[in-house]
Order: sequence, then structure tokens, then C-alpha cells
Amino acid sequence: MRKEILKVKDLKQHFPIKGGIFGRTINHVKAVDGVSFSVYEGETVSIVGESGCGKSTTGRAILRLDEPTSGHVEFDGKDLLALRKSEMRKERKNIQVIFQDPYASLNPRQTVREILREAMSIQRTVPKEKQNKRILELMEIVGLGKHQIDRFPHEFSGGQRQRIGIARALAVEPQLIICDEAVSALDVSIQAQVINLLKKLQREFNLTYLFISHDLGVVRHISDRIIVMYLGKIVEIADKKSLFTNPQHPYTKSLLSAIPSIDPDKKRERVILTGDVPSPINPPTGCRFHTRCPFATERCAKEIPELRDTGQGENGHQAACHYLEEIGTGLMQPTNAR
Repeated sequence: MRKEILKVKDLKQHFPIKGGIFGRTINHVKAVDGVSFSVYEGETVSIVGESGCGKSTTGRAILRLDEPTSGHVEFDGKDLLALRKSEMRKERKNIQVIFQDPYASLNPRQTVREILREAMSIQRTVPKEKQNKRILELMEIVGLGKHQIDRFPHEFSGGQRQRIGIARALAVEPQLIICDEAVSALDVSIQAQVINLLKKLQREFNLTYLFISHDLGVVRHISDRIIVMYLGKIVEIADKKSLFTNPQHPYTKSLLSAIPSIDPDKKRERVILTGDVPSPINPPTGCRFHTRCPFATERCAKEIPELRDTGQGENGHQAACHYLEEIGTGLMQPTNAR
């Protein structure tokens, strides 16, 4: 039986909007609004969606880089949101993050040796007398030369800087790594190298990834399961094969139809959505996608759809859609009905 290493339940991240003479809270940006999912040990779960859907905010809320408004985040049996700041600082040894911009996330005044040593010293994972040896090992693991150890971040290319970021995450021997658009700032050929490196490290160190990206091509290459978000809500969860071969939610179908095909004889029907993404300050009632959905009914504007099993895929395929429920054959059941 697989171990459930991360469990997120009804996570919300609402950012206050201040206004008026006294700077009172007049509204909230509902960036993440009731997200629930699990991640199992050793797997890669990806979160995808358009810009502004709340995927990166979800990752930051799990890490408590932004304090969540409400919800539960359980990591390896511990409630992260109940920990004091000092306790959470210690727990970050087990949960690391690789950021989107490899230059902005590295201290430009420190050499690679100092960057990696600082991580080990703060979390006390490696004794001081053994740190240099471990730093050299990390450099070799991520594909950098030992002669580069005393160089500064600006002396490296973007791909090399991201490898330094990966080495820094590995320095504290984590169980879970959150990759927040970790390859989106890199050239396509470099993206492939970094993705292959992440997969290699996962096999060697039994790592678990929460991979956040807008690039479905990259997600298809690295993921075991995929979470699709729209305007702060999860609309679909499925294993990689099931999602790409048989997407259920209309929004997911639209996203997948936008992927360019390399086969000139294989034409993909393009699903064009009308209108713009609504504001997370005043999201639509009911299903948040109903204002752009070609299958929306009156019910969609009134009722929030539950995430339900669709009966598709080998490892469970869930979607939040009233239309699917109405046209289905009774296969769609609430996920809490198991």
C-alpha cells in the first residue's frame, strides 16, 4: 500500500484588498478556494492551469511562505498549519522548493560553495568537517564540475543556475520537493536536460515531487498524476495516461487541444473558449467555469460541482462538472462516497 506523504484538505488562500482612508479590508482575492488532494511517496503530481489559476499560490501555501487563510496541510502525519514558526523552520528540511527564476532565488553575493554550505548549516544535516566533501558530491550529482564550486551565480548559464538550485534542495536531504515552474524560464533543450535530471534524482533518492507548470508537454513527460486547476478550484484529477487520452472536463479538453501536434497527419480539434478568465476577486457563482463553458446549464450557474469519480482510468479519474454527471451512466460518484 502506498504511503500518503502529503494530504491537503480544503486549503484556502484569500489575499485581502485594502481601501479607503483607514486602509480597511474591502474585499479579498480568492487565489485558492477550497483545494483538496493527496500526494503519495515516490510519485510526481503536477498542477496545471492558466496563469492566475492558483497553482503557484497552492505551493506557497503548503510551504507557508504565504500563511493560508484556512484548511489543513498534513505532511508525513504532521499538521503543518498547526506548527509554530520555529517548528515549521525545522520541518522545511523535509520539504524543499525549486523556484522558477534560478537567478533571483540564489544569493548573488555567495559562491556555490557558500550557498550549499549555508543550507546544510541552517538545517544541521551535515557536520561542518564533512560539508566540503558533501558539496563536491552534490556538484557531481547535478552535473556540475568541481572546478565551478567557487564561482558566483552570474558566472553560470540559466540551466546551470537551476542545477545549483536543485543541489541546494538536495543538500538538506528532503522527502518532498515542490517544483514551482522549475523549467519554464529555460530553453527547450535545457528543459529536457533538467527534467531528465529530476527523474534520475527521484529514482536514486526516492524523492516525491509536486510539480507546478503551465506547460502540458513538460507535465506529460514527468508526471504520474495531474491536477487541473481553474480560478482557484480543482476541476479534474487523473493519472497521466487517462488525462491525455480521455480528458473529461471541458476546460481540460480545451487546454489539451492547444498542444501543437508534431504529426502532420494527425489533426487535433481545437476547442476555443469564449470570453476572458473572470476575476478571482468576484468569481462566478456555482461552477467557476460556467461563464466560458459551451455545455453550461442553469444549474452550473447556481451549484458548485463536487469532485466526483468518472469511472475512467485505472487509478481513479475525478472531475467537477454537472454536465458530465447529467450525461453519465451513474458512474460518477462523490469522492467521499467510497
